[in-house]
Amino acid sequence: MSLKLYLKDTFNKELPADPILENSRRQVRNACFSYVAPKKPSNPALIHCSPEMIEAIGLQESPKSKAFLDIFSGNEILTNTKPFAMCYGGHQFGHWAGQLGDGRAINLAEVEHDGQHWALQLKGAGETPYSRSADGLAVLRSSIREYLCSEAMFHLGVPTTRAVSLLLSGDQVLRDVMYDGNSAYEKGAIVCRAAPSFIRFGNFEILAAQEDTSTLKALVDYTIKYYYPHLRKPSKNTYLKFFKEVAVRSMEMVIHWQRVGFVHGVMNTDNMSILGLTIDYGPYGWLEDYDSGWTPNTTDSTNKRYRYGTQPEIVLWNLLQLANALFPLIEEAEPLQNILKEYQEEVQVAYLQMMKSKLGLFENDKNDASLIAELDKTLQLSETDMTIFFRRLVNFKSDSNPDDLAFISEAFYKSEEIEKDIKAKWINWFSKYADRLQLESKNDSERKVLMNKVNPKYVLRNYMAQLAIDKADEGDYKLLEELFQLLKKPYAEQPEYEKWFAKRPDWARHKVGCSMLSCSS
Repeated sequence: MSLKLYLKDTFNKELPADPILENSRRQVRNACFSYVAPKKPSNPALIHCSPEMIEAIGLQESPKSKAFLDIFSGNEILTNTKPFAMCYGGHQFGHWAGQLGDGRAINLAEVEHDGQHWALQLKGAGETPYSRSADGLAVLRSSIREYLCSEAMFHLGVPTTRAVSLLLSGDQVLRDVMYDGNSAYEKGAIVCRAAPSFIRFGNFEILAAQEDTSTLKALVDYTIKYYYPHLRKPSKNTYLKFFKEVAVRSMEMVIHWQRVGFVHGVMNTDNMSILGLTIDYGPYGWLEDYDSGWTPNTTDSTNKRYRYGTQPEIVLWNLLQLANALFPLIEEAEPLQNILKEYQEEVQVAYLQMMKSKLGLFENDKNDASLIAELDKTLQLSETDMTIFFRRLVNFKSDSNPDDLAFISEAFYKSEEIEKDIKAKWINWFSKYADRLQLESKNDSERKVLMNKVNPKYVLRNYMAQLAIDKADEGDYKLLEELFQLLKKPYAEQPEYEKWFAKRPDWARHKVGCSMLSCSS
């Protein structure tokens, strides 16, 4: 079937394919992907689509057309394309897991429009050779979460994959939400997501683990050719520059996560984009109360490897695994180690600058790091909503009374705890903050404008997504649309949506889907 898209497939034309064409679970060697067709859904129906992404990929047909529905549900294949699933491995929770691959994602095609290149991928479109014991499908709740969050992150200014469309498959999918033996059927759904590329750290790791240096070199050269072309011809020096740029992009991504309070939840190396994009929205979450030890992932609840406070360190650990994968092409450990050391130094500087921007501190002062460290501890003395605290902080002026905490009172979940020692520590911090503001050349009004550009008013809190999911289960998509529109302008006041600028309600504290989540799709 044909839609009016400018097709420009490269990955499945320039890299080695798995020679076996049957869709059977298997170990794949000497290949970067396997050809596979999406499963035909029984009764697909469009729930929502992103007008921005429809325009970005250059699609002229109406999303309500049969052609759109057929292609973006996997019911038909675009003319002159050959869908495929990528082969990759990964370290999961710190341990090598071997071959993983696109177990529930199928790449439809690559398109170009207005100078931008997009890979289009269906998530939840059926099994692939990499599905292992799973069915390759996705359910409505996880699909809504990915669809809303990837678009929300883009408008927050966070590097991310995007979402084109969200469809019901018409099929029922069996899932055990909390891995507790209580499986139930849920509505199946399919998300079309888009990115310049979906190549991950794990794509390189699997080839290095298989000691397939020839295919590894082909993949690295391909990645540089299309996504880092300024690095020019392949060489050892080029590969080092490539690794350095991946490190910088990954650092920039995670600093944005810390800025907006996003916790990925599953920072395995197979979930790390080679382009520094946030990828694979599974059990993610947003900090409600500011807790550096919080993770949204039930699977990680004991060790908390992927908690908020360790995300920059986990990026470093993942970069080390990528360095190990690239080593066969470089054959020198020291220059790779130097880049990792540079990351450790640069991420500290980047974090400090990011936090200073959140606090409206634009001049340099030797005590800024200690002021921020003290704030980090103070925020965790009692449950304090991160988003509300930083958004309300703009109301503190250089001549404000540090003893008056009324302007941030709505950020406290348990206001009765802000007494005695805790209150004294808050007053002490605000006294230091007031003194520090005296050093700023920008006035309070200028500072407020700049702070409101980095401190969002609205984020996709888990309970908000769950409310939209509950309504969607009933066939009501009005709340989904409301949140989609709200999250397009996360830094704007949007008084018509003021109800969403609020702490997590008590009923959502321990409700499934509103606090922690499993990896269940």
